[in-house]
Amino acid sequence: MAEKTHQAAPANGYTRSDGESLVSEDELKRQKRIKLFAYIGIFVVFQIIVITVFGLTVMKVKTPKVRLGDSTLTGFTYSAATPSFDTTFNTQIRVKNNNWGPYKFDAGNVTFMYQGTPVGTVAVPKSKAGMCSTKKINASLSLNTDALKNSSTTLGSELSGGVLTLTSEAKLTGKVELMLIMKKKKSASMSCTIQIDVSEKTVKSLQCK
Repeated sequence: MAEKTHQAAPANGYTRSDGESLVSEDELKRQKRIKLFAYIGIFVVFQIIVITVFGLTVMKVKTPKVRLGDSTLTGFTYSAATPSFDTTFNTQIRVKNNNWGPYKFDAGNVTFMYQGTPVGTVAVPKSKAGMCSTKKINASLSLNTDALKNSSTTLGSELSGGVLTLTSEAKLTGKVELMLIMKKKKSASMSCTIQIDVSEKTVKSLQCK
């Protein structure tokens, strides 16, 4: 008697064909490709954001600033009758660089004036302000009225009033260097108003812009 072979049926009564298996594998591959493209898209968007932020911050060249710091007077003398004054002005010249690279500037001058006439000048040596830092240069110079002797001014009334007002200007030219490959010319300028208390022989106020 021939033996009968019995094949167990699936519990749910349904047998998956080879065609359905292939479709399932193709679907998995398609989903993997979609995920791969999604990851690539996210990476590209992330790179664009990084490059944009980098360009707007690190690679953006800002204009350096030059300012006067704390200032004092030494040996201040004056005469309201003549009128005249003579003093040594002690200050600190500060070159502030907010860039992500050094600012190399050429030699320049800071000029002090009374009503537009120079009363003193100090030289600023060629130097460099490092990345995101401030270069500080101590300076002393003589301020006097030698250049005002032939000028018609209100100096006498200011000295009598107790407050002497001077101005100061400077302009430094140089280059900002970024990533060792890009150099851009930038000029740092300054305009200050200085008020001197004549009776106290001190700097009453110093405002720069």
